[in-house]
Amino acid sequence: MNKLFLTFFYSGLLRPAPGTWGSFFGLILGVLIAYFLGITTLFLLAILISLIAIKEVNVYEANGGEHDNSSIVIDEVIGIWITLSMGLAINLENGGMSYLVVILSFIYFRLFDIYKPSLIGRIDREVKGGYGVVLDDVLAGFFAGLLTLMSIGAMMKFGFEKFIF
Repeated sequence: MNKLFLTFFYSGLLRPAPGTWGSFFGLILGVLIAYFLGITTLFLLAILISLIAIKEVNVYEANGGEHDNSSIVIDEVIGIWITLSMGLAINLENGGMSYLVVILSFIYFRLFDIYKPSLIGRIDREVKGGYGVVLDDVLAGFFAGLLTLMSIGAMMKFGFEKFIF
């Protein structure tokens, strides 16, 4: 059960780029959750799964598992859900699903997750255990969500709404 959860239904076992595969499948499920249950539910699920993931990663590592093994992608799922819930918040008054927000959320999250700038990289290197595995992706998701909102806001400011919604 631990492996099923940590690899997000074994998507973390796909090669190459297991983190990208985990993010992609997390994005698909996240879009469905946001569409049918709302972005608040998506955000709250990201928080709940973060708490569970921290504990499960600690159990995995205590049983001899490698710290932040590339097949562990539940942290990518959490990060993309945070990005997506922030980005889709702009759609509340428009009542629809923006494909551009979904695409930008994925691209920006992967960039922050791969390159790990500033605090994200520091947490990835220095914080051990479940907190270290999950927290860098939570921050990557947060910053990617901010960048998504800033991009959409800039497009709206300069009259490109027709490309957003």
